[in-house]
Amino acid sequence: MPYPQPLSALLTALPRRFSLCVTGATLAALMLPHMAHATSCAELAYQALPDATFTTVEVVEAGKWQPPQNQLSRIMSAPGMNVAGHATQAPNPTFCRVAITLHPSADSQIRTEVWLPLKGWNGKLLGVGNFGWAGSLMYYGMATGVGEGYAVASTDTGHDSSTPEGQGGRFTLGHPEKLIDYAYRADHLMTITAKALIEAFYKKPASHAYWIGCSLGGLEGLIEAKRYPEDYDGIVAGAPPNPIVNFNAEQLWAGWMSYHNPALRVSRDKFRLLNTAAMNACASPVGKKQGFLDEPDKCTFTPDQLLCKGNDTSSCLTANEVKAAKNIYQGPVNPQTHEVIFPGPAKGSEDGFSADGKAFPVALDLFKYAAFQNPNWDWTTLKWDTDIEEATRKVGPLLHVDDNLTPFFQHGGRLLMYIGWNDGHNPEQLAGYYQSLQHNAGPEYQNDVKLITIPGMGHCYGGAGCDTFSKLGAIDNWVSNKQAPETIVASRVSNGKVVRTRPLCAWPKVARYDGHGNMDDASSFTCITPESQSK
Repeated sequence: MPYPQPLSALLTALPRRFSLCVTGATLAALMLPHMAHATSCAELAYQALPDATFTTVEVVEAGKWQPPQNQLSRIMSAPGMNVAGHATQAPNPTFCRVAITLHPSADSQIRTEVWLPLKGWNGKLLGVGNFGWAGSLMYYGMATGVGEGYAVASTDTGHDSSTPEGQGGRFTLGHPEKLIDYAYRADHLMTITAKALIEAFYKKPASHAYWIGCSLGGLEGLIEAKRYPEDYDGIVAGAPPNPIVNFNAEQLWAGWMSYHNPALRVSRDKFRLLNTAAMNACASPVGKKQGFLDEPDKCTFTPDQLLCKGNDTSSCLTANEVKAAKNIYQGPVNPQTHEVIFPGPAKGSEDGFSADGKAFPVALDLFKYAAFQNPNWDWTTLKWDTDIEEATRKVGPLLHVDDNLTPFFQHGGRLLMYIGWNDGHNPEQLAGYYQSLQHNAGPEYQNDVKLITIPGMGHCYGGAGCDTFSKLGAIDNWVSNKQAPETIVASRVSNGKVVRTRPLCAWPKVARYDGHGNMDDASSFTCITPESQSK
């Protein structure tokens, strides 16, 4: 780009905030070795990025970053969501903040930020995954990452959830390019943009790149591994809803079932009764004390054991309530093939069950907007064979990830998946996917993927279990030091203080109490392989 005056003089005259549109470059220009080197934060705005508008380039001083306060920030500020496993969020160090809007298509507006530590960069990149339907940047994860010495990047995936049209899945209605951005293009472009800015700023490329995300962020990680196996060296994918059509179908199942047969509606009190009975039947002494099932997949309790012998009372389940509970555990079934579309939640998670004849909004949006492109679609008419198949045809090619990630492993990639036993997503389903990944990877690469199942943890965080651990430390140690995460010590945090620790074990191993030590101390547990993987 020609300048009429020396660059140093031009930069001196620039305000701290400005906009600059860069056009005419090709995608390949991002990775060219002769890309200009920036000598200051402000000079980054003069990099030749394709289809990009620089909106903010500024130095953020130590302790000055204040993330927006909204529902997402309340979730992301929870200790269990902290990517480094910190009990509290530390103040930020000084960093260079680069905010860019990427527009690879005429209908694309992908807000992206890259944060670059001004001191103490550890030579690595962290990409932070999204949550829900996305639409926001993941500032808490970015702040933690930059505090750990990483250059960090995040994107809203191409829509703004603070606007009415950007809430939930509405943005996909009539916008196929935005759906592509959401599915995979935004994350990939964010990644190569971040790598280009890193090389320009630090005058050397990142030595390693990691992705960390849970829920949608976990699925994004799998999509990155499948579509762009060289983008990341290590990926942490928490509770990835994959295949997402099947998973969202399961989320609609209990509401659909109880809508069509009101006799199958179950009160919250009866689900609590069910949970108490499962705990009494299957929890270990540790689990009973701390409030969760240790090994739900070994629990042989069934709802039939609570069947009322006479009249309905608060201490038993009616025949219809038993039937509803068993249907929820099983998950929806294809009426033609009689195969389970996606398994229901695990034993011990009954406190989170709902059978009130209503739809689960996040899941509903996938069918209504992304798959069927019909805001008036009536979810109560859902056909469990043809509609699931049609939705899979529509969005599966964009959002589903098969069980062959061998190119990612061949590149040297490492994949750590984790999930809570009290998540609505049954960890047994993810364990099946994990085994398929290992099988397809073959003996040479089967140890490059690990799965952690976490007793008592809810969806990505929370619950009665130990939900706080360093995903960042685990993946970096694996990639950088070749030490696979066989055991990770996790914490339960209350009011900013660690009140309990417990080891998390690489599946199929489980943490067993030694019988005499402090139940709240990880040193009292050992990871062992259970006698059987069947119920």
